[in-house]
Amino acid sequence: MPAKSRTSNGAAGKYFYAVISGSKDRVFDFTGVDGATVYSIAHGPLAAVVSNVPYKRIRPERRNFAAHQSVLKRLMAEEAVLPMAFGVISDGEKGVKSFLSRHRDTLNRQVRRVANKVEMGLRVRWDVPNIFEYMTNVHGELRYARDMLLSAGQAATQDERIELGRLFENLLNADRDNYYERVAGVLQPCCAEIRRDKVRDEREIVNLACLVPRDSLDSFEAAVFDAARDFDDNFSFDYNGPWAPHNFVDLNIDT
Repeated sequence: MPAKSRTSNGAAGKYFYAVISGSKDRVFDFTGVDGATVYSIAHGPLAAVVSNVPYKRIRPERRNFAAHQSVLKRLMAEEAVLPMAFGVISDGEKGVKSFLSRHRDTLNRQVRRVANKVEMGLRVRWDVPNIFEYMTNVHGELRYARDMLLSAGQAATQDERIELGRLFENLLNADRDNYYERVAGVLQPCCAEIRRDKVRDEREIVNLACLVPRDSLDSFEAAVFDAARDFDDNFSFDYNGPWAPHNFVDLNIDT
């Protein structure tokens, strides 16, 4: 695509979607933010996937998030994609090439890391109406501590409540560690890497990001069901993807 057409419409910058392998400029058959043409700017063995934007900041609106994710989804069908965080805008083509040049070694390493792989997510939760009551039924020491507090015949002190809460939290985390080992052990053979992220609330047990070879996606899905069979109806498994491998690349570097 001629440089003139890529920088037309008074574009103030290049909205940055991803880095891919490729030594030639390309124009893609899909659009990005604001319906703009998506194309690549190559420099050496790498290329930045961008579109023109007539401003220097982008609003965090749903339509813009959706456009960003749509581009990544289309790219990852055929490419090893290093996704950029939402909202990165570079100052023109020169700035894009400077970024690719400055970080060439890091970017090349990360492209090799995710080549022919995608990200899958898995969340495991306790599917119970009251997590404290469930834990007291499972753990005798928590049930005993609660019953002792209730049988004292007077209101529990703040220190006693804190101690009971600490025991509850320690047992939650110990169970999480145990269940993580069980689930990860089943998933590991079909994953290149597994990342354990923070849980979002009390009922969440594990929140996993899995880097999975494309040709192992069916095996990954089967492994999730295999892992779930080891748990009863008090647990729920929710897997999602494939996604661009956000959790396995680090592009939080100066553009």
